Amino acid sequence: MGFRYHAAFVALATPELERLVIFYRSFLGQPPVTFIPQQYAEFHLLQLRLALFNPKTEHRTEFVAPAGAALSICLEVEQLETAIAHLTSTYILLQEQGLWHDTVPLGELLTPSHGREIYAYDPDGNRLILYEAASTNRAEPTHD
Repeated sequence: MGFRYHAAFVALATPELERLVIFYRSFLGQPPVTFIPQQYAEFHLLQLRLALFNPKTEHRTEFVAPAGAALSICLEVEQLETAIAHLTSTYILLQEQGLWHDTVPLGELLTPSHGREIYAYDPDGNRLILYEAASTNRAEPTHD
């Protein structure tokens, strides 16, 4: 017999919690469901919960990504160009608030057999894969 669980979520450790909350609030178009300043924020994305937390100083080294870490947050989108434009505007918002001082971290548009996608990164360097399915591969349901 296995074990029972009732929820699953991805948790990202960050010493820049407020910046990441502003980024995901703008990019996802929703406020966090739970927000404790300087400590924790949680967003609900369909069946996934995305948790952001600021580890205590004495535990921060436990959360440094090892070389070759390959975590990606993948979002299937209706229109890839619209999602790219929205991501770009999210970074412009961060620039206007003095929270980002670089170019928008976008990769090249890729066209694998399953659709079109682009790799992007959040302000902490976590990879986002924005993916538009080929019409025959489209998943349901959607969230806007």
